[in-house]
Amino acid sequence: MYWLSVLIFLPLSGALVVGLTGRFSAASVRWIALAITVAELLIALGLWWSASPDSNGYLYIVQAPWIPIMGIQFLLGMDGLSLLLVLLTALLVPIAILVSWNSIRHNWPTFAALVLTTQAGIMGVFLALDLILFYVFWELMLVPMYFLIALWGHERRLYAAYKFFLFTVTGSLLMLVAILGLYFIHGEQTGIYTFNYFELLHTNLPGNTGMWLMLGFFVAFAVKIPLFPIHSWLPDAHTEAPTAGSIILAGLLLKTGAYGLLRFCLPLFPEASVDFAPFAMVLGVIGILYGALLALVQEDMKRLIAYSSISHLGFVVFGIYAWNQEGLHGAMLLMLAHGVTTSAMFAIIGMLEERVDTRLLPCMGGLLAPMPRMGAMLLLFTLSAMGMPGLANFVGEFLVLAGVYQVSAGLAIAGAMGVVASAIYLLWMYQRAMLGELSSEHAWSDLDHREMLILGLLAITVLWLGLYPAPFLNYLQVPASVIIELNTATLVGIEDALRRSD
Repeated sequence: MYWLSVLIFLPLSGALVVGLTGRFSAASVRWIALAITVAELLIALGLWWSASPDSNGYLYIVQAPWIPIMGIQFLLGMDGLSLLLVLLTALLVPIAILVSWNSIRHNWPTFAALVLTTQAGIMGVFLALDLILFYVFWELMLVPMYFLIALWGHERRLYAAYKFFLFTVTGSLLMLVAILGLYFIHGEQTGIYTFNYFELLHTNLPGNTGMWLMLGFFVAFAVKIPLFPIHSWLPDAHTEAPTAGSIILAGLLLKTGAYGLLRFCLPLFPEASVDFAPFAMVLGVIGILYGALLALVQEDMKRLIAYSSISHLGFVVFGIYAWNQEGLHGAMLLMLAHGVTTSAMFAIIGMLEERVDTRLLPCMGGLLAPMPRMGAMLLLFTLSAMGMPGLANFVGEFLVLAGVYQVSAGLAIAGAMGVVASAIYLLWMYQRAMLGELSSEHAWSDLDHREMLILGLLAITVLWLGLYPAPFLNYLQVPASVIIELNTATLVGIEDALRRSD
């Protein structure tokens, strides 16, 4: 299905046109970038509408030779999980363009080119099924994000950009070493040297080899999630990034790490992942509580939401390594819910900053009276982020905790404490920003039509995920079942080996 290629090459081509020609004004570039990203959204919706899975659960496959002498192919595939993440990407990137409409005041051609290149890289990550192709797209999305932070960020933008780049590139290099190790081991066993994901699934990894290779992938994905204790780049990156950068980081780049665990770590290394699961779940619950506790003491709204992301992504890791139907469905659904909810909150914080020229909660207060529409929208997304029933995050968090409870009641109770803490710090944030008396006299302006369009689209998505998640869960059924079957087969194999050793 050539439309998968279009999802990658359309924004990449648009980036080259607007970034290199220098023939367009800032106003023209804004409309060109918006048109390209809206076209991406329409294509993604069309793929969703016409999706029909094959026997392996894949909806679409594209395969063509690329560097055949090394066994590298241009191999793209879309199953239910990648379809929903492609839809999330196609929704949030035009939101990022619209949010930046007035806030980016210089060098729009370069800004738009970097955003479109980032979108191409993220689309490639969610679609690539050749491991070298996946690595190319993984790196492609990092470089433009570095420049988005460094060029359009706030006061400490260079420090935040360097930190982001060093953490992510270090993890990427470890993954590259693991990819090459898997490539050579598979070649020695079969005589076929390939980076084809479907072929590598059948590689036999003796002894501790599987654990070491799995850790190479895991560290790269854990940095991107980000998972405790390799999370410290995220608060700085979020705080210093422009609003569009924060939306893309929170809504999409963090999801590539969780996607990597689901697509590569668990299927390629099932035995090692089973052995590592208890440790990963402990890291997940530490992230939940650690992120929530640090969010409680933040004065900067962006930094507070950044730490809340660490907490919510801990739930995703929690559910993935519970490795049962409820946990996996909850983790996958929470990826979507967090992407929409947190992106909306960063968008609102950016809109507030444009009006009051600060993100500090002590400098706010009483904003609900002069800006009732903004206050209502912020309340909706705050309630969603804290897991209110009927809104997006509730279903995912409930399923994750139900799945973890089947594995460990103690860990499930500890995770539930994170939900309680999130209600405290999010309501505290809302109370300080929106309620009470006005902290200063100002010519306040409420949401305009563009801002209402942005938040309205995200509000509809949040309500849809919360009130009627069935269509999304249906697409996640097959990917979750495949991972559960891998776990079952692995556990049976381990039990058989133990019986033989007895």
